[in-house]
Amino acid sequence: MIAPYPHYPPSHSSPTPHNVRSQHHAVQRIVVLGGGFGGIYTAYHLQKNFRRHAGVEVTLVSRDNYFLMTPLLFEAGSGVLEPRHAVNPIRPMFTKTRFVEADIERVDFDVRKVFARHSPDNHVYEIDYDQIVFALGGVTNRKLIPGSEHAFGFKTLGDAIFIRNRMIDLFEQADVEEDPVRRRQLLTLVVIGGGLVGVELLGEITEFMHNLLRSYPRIPRDMVRFILIEGEKRILPEMQEDLAQYAADTLWRRGVSLITGIRVQKIEPGKVFLPPEQGAREPRVIDAETILLSAGIGPNPLLAGLPLEKAKNGRLIVDSSMRSKQHPEVWALGDCASIPDPSGKPYPPLAQHALREAKVLARNIAAVIRRSDSQNEPPRLEPFVYQTLGMLASLGHYSGVGRVGPFKIKGFLAWWVWRTYYVMQMTRWERRLRIILDWTIALFFKNDIVKLDLFGEEHPSRQKIDPTPQTVQRTNTAAEPRTLTVVDEEPARPSP
Repeated sequence: MIAPYPHYPPSHSSPTPHNVRSQHHAVQRIVVLGGGFGGIYTAYHLQKNFRRHAGVEVTLVSRDNYFLMTPLLFEAGSGVLEPRHAVNPIRPMFTKTRFVEADIERVDFDVRKVFARHSPDNHVYEIDYDQIVFALGGVTNRKLIPGSEHAFGFKTLGDAIFIRNRMIDLFEQADVEEDPVRRRQLLTLVVIGGGLVGVELLGEITEFMHNLLRSYPRIPRDMVRFILIEGEKRILPEMQEDLAQYAADTLWRRGVSLITGIRVQKIEPGKVFLPPEQGAREPRVIDAETILLSAGIGPNPLLAGLPLEKAKNGRLIVDSSMRSKQHPEVWALGDCASIPDPSGKPYPPLAQHALREAKVLARNIAAVIRRSDSQNEPPRLEPFVYQTLGMLASLGHYSGVGRVGPFKIKGFLAWWVWRTYYVMQMTRWERRLRIILDWTIALFFKNDIVKLDLFGEEHPSRQKIDPTPQTVQRTNTAAEPRTLTVVDEEPARPSP
């Protein structure tokens, strides 16, 4: 069991909601699960609400000891930012909140305990709670497309470094590859999903790979292919049509082929299958050594096992105060929660919403805990009501697009506003200054081509394998069905 704070007595209150709230001499234990926008800022506001309250202890549980500013992940991967500067260490952010680095295995609502483990070899921690907040974030949705396990996600700092290493490694291979078909496959990158994440990711990757070409004179620029596949009729369905068209035109000018209104049938290693063309029977196949999946976010797998009501998308159903109706001691926000707006429609799981949800949720928990014994009525809880301020997307190469309030902005101005907004979300000036310094240096120097080794001598690419089957398969193409389909030798221009 996790030991209590040394200066707080352990709580001996009954697990029933009545006794937990009425015994004010006992310590009230609030546990926040998750270290993303929702979790970090909920713990931060709880700490502010109870900074002079000796009878409350707040515990934050996260698998990482840092807070990742996910909008900056793209630049951390491309080398514009030092990867460490896209994260903020959690412990210096808090003075009273206790932090536990662990993976959450399960939550027992009957005994009000969280069971977590630091690593598979460690023993299980038992963390008691009186109020619990689910802010676990989401995961890449791999249920929509068969074979999605063969595509790479882009959710963590490790993902960003891995993709960067992979891009450089593929250029190294292509530099010595003599077979033009194989060479083109090595230099083909497919992004599945043309929403905000997919567009921002591809925007940074195109800039990064075009910079890489300067160091590889043997690789022609037209040998590098970028393909963006979106199932809707246009990319950026979250934005207005003229803004989405601007983004499409920008990507097209950088050599990106846009395939819209078509859904991927399945993914195999190195292959993306699209529906057959009109009049054809066989599916179209794109050979690509790198396939990135950004086709939506799914709920954290932990939620599936909770005995709580869930929406169709798997998120926890809560009321407008972000409180569970089945278990009043349970709260949820961000990607974990389906929070109704005044019209009953759930809010989108965006960072700007999670930041503000955290503040309201912390005030509501404070209202519950501070209720006096003489009050028989339930505490007044504040509903979360928020009107989206706007939406921005970085397209890389000092360009962006979006809307701020009623104003539509494009190009450099949108890029500058995007960067300014997110750098100010960093909670410490030390990190803000490091990021600004990185951005300034990037204005004068090109991306370096150094791979950051994550594996040492045990790197999978260095493992000895029998090359014979691969060689036979690649050279004996006459006996195989034709699977290579080049989609758009020239980049497909987006339709107006």
